[in-house]
Amino acid sequence: MTNNELMKEDLKHIFHPCSQMKDYEKLPLIPIKKGKSSYIYDFEDNEYLDCISSWWVNIFGHSNDYINKKINEQLQDLEHVIFAGFTHKPAIDLAKRLVSLTPEPLQKIFFADNGSSAIEISLKMAFQYFKNKGISKPLFVSLENSYHGETMGALAVSDNGLYKDIYEDILIKTIQAKSPSLHDEDIAIDDMRSILKKYEGQVSSVVIEPLIQCAGSMKMYNASYIKKLRALCDEFGVFLIADEIAVGFGRTGTLFAIEQADITPDFLCLSKGITGGYMPLSVVMFTDDIYNAFYCDYDEGKSFLDSHSYTGNTIACAVANAVLDIFEKENIIEKNQEKIALIEKQTQRFKSLENVFEVRQRGMVCAIELKGYDSNRRINLEIFQAALKEGVYIRPLGNVIYFMPPYCFTNEQLIKMIDVTYDIVSTKI
Repeated sequence: MTNNELMKEDLKHIFHPCSQMKDYEKLPLIPIKKGKSSYIYDFEDNEYLDCISSWWVNIFGHSNDYINKKINEQLQDLEHVIFAGFTHKPAIDLAKRLVSLTPEPLQKIFFADNGSSAIEISLKMAFQYFKNKGISKPLFVSLENSYHGETMGALAVSDNGLYKDIYEDILIKTIQAKSPSLHDEDIAIDDMRSILKKYEGQVSSVVIEPLIQCAGSMKMYNASYIKKLRALCDEFGVFLIADEIAVGFGRTGTLFAIEQADITPDFLCLSKGITGGYMPLSVVMFTDDIYNAFYCDYDEGKSFLDSHSYTGNTIACAVANAVLDIFEKENIIEKNQEKIALIEKQTQRFKSLENVFEVRQRGMVCAIELKGYDSNRRINLEIFQAALKEGVYIRPLGNVIYFMPPYCFTNEQLIKMIDVTYDIVSTKI
């Protein structure tokens, strides 16, 4: 079948995410037949350089030979088993490895199957921890411009009106503090202190995206804020939840962003890159102290009752172990430093363009924010379509172009990604 034939079949029945379906009357929906390494291919053999890792997940590209091999091996033994009352070696191995890679206080792991669920679990567990001790702390604090997912609890602690405003009447009430990505760091910390002081004894946790507010137009801030926030949370007896769903597994230049702040959160939420884009999986890591608050005889009523049908899926855990193998065997974090430097060098030229407001970068994530365009003009779609004609797939967030390529990109592919984008920004829009 042709691309056009498949598109028509799709649009008869499928409602796509983050889409206004009416757009597809004019905007082509591209059926993808296969992917390999840095490229995805449609049914007419057109190739597209996947510069956003297919929504930030395919950190080692598509159809990775080693991950494929490990999936096939696991399929011969066990595809899935209920995780209540049963366990399996891939989950045990993965838990041990994650504990060894994160700060020592994070000793326990709860499995789920997507990033939003991980956030929900951390919020519920933070609230119930205090409830089990006879204290009610119903409030959560997050940062303005934040995004933590689209289930109801995750949406409540987010601050992106595009996703949140329509549901405001049915969300739990949360408080947003000033973000260090939008304000001076000291002003942001003082605002957080004021909030924690005003609601002292009522706040169970503060949740942040360390270093990069990804869906919030790739706004970035310094690790020093996180270090100060950790001290504030300790001072007021509040948990710190680090949402590394998007920024974990090497995106910021270290395996986890919290390493750059040299702190331990009370909860660490991981997903996306954990399976290299192959399988839905997420984990929530937390301390022994939190774990012990739920450890009791069943009739005491302090158990944490949260479950998902695919919790701890065997294949997903096997894939995650394969991803960690690649990090270890191929020394990915160190090798990425050359690519990080190349991206920084190649994007400097954008700074001289009159229609560029700012170029910002943290590790393997780079954003180019444009200026001077009518807010009603859908500049993101213009850039997307222009790049696609050159075989480059980018998906701007409004007037912010960002690069979040797989780690398998060659230097030549990184340069092509940037060259094509520069040509569009400097001459075609």
